[in-house]
Amino acid sequence: MIHHAKPALAAIIAAAGLGAGAPAAAQVNGIATADTALAIASTQALQTGYQQIATQYEPQRQTLEQRQQQRNTLVQQLDTNADGQLDEAEGAAAPAATVSQVQALDQEIQQIQAPIQLARLYVVSQIAQQYAPAVQQVIADRSIQMLIAPDAIIYAPEAANVTQAVTDALNTRVATAAIAVPADFQPNQATVNLFQQIQQLLVMSAMQQQQQQPVAGR
Repeated sequence: MIHHAKPALAAIIAAAGLGAGAPAAAQVNGIATADTALAIASTQALQTGYQQIATQYEPQRQTLEQRQQQRNTLVQQLDTNADGQLDEAEGAAAPAATVSQVQALDQEIQQIQAPIQLARLYVVSQIAQQYAPAVQQVIADRSIQMLIAPDAIIYAPEAANVTQAVTDALNTRVATAAIAVPADFQPNQATVNLFQQIQQLLVMSAMQQQQQQPVAGR
């Protein structure tokens, strides 16, 4: 599923407490934490890049949404336990023609997604190249003695979070990111992992927005 970057990321940033309301000190006794995926996802270069990609691939995105809807309709017909997936037993009991249709749609969806995802990967890779220098700049500016990943922390006060500071440094270093993918571009595994984390952030944020819409409409 493809989501627009800016609305989804706005919810992520708000939920993480980033932005104007973030503490000015942003460190505690020389110890700080920063979320790499969130810092990069929050950059202007990524948000603009994703929007440009969405515009460039608008016809493909419309086709993709149609194919995903077709697939969902077929899966619902075969999904006897209503878990949203086709397990081995359901696949074995399903008509062969319908299973073939689902498989053909899966292949088409992957083919449509491939250039879109590659362009996004390229955007992420350009920003990621400046992540280490941006972190070093924040460490030096704030006299940080130890920077820890969020998943390694059980508890830390909000003042220890320097994710927004890293995003600000990245915004200075990477004003824009190109979306035209070079023919020889081959993302490494670290970039792929980072991209997947960013996509998960976008999906979770989009789900949160969908859940909040009925409440907002009351």
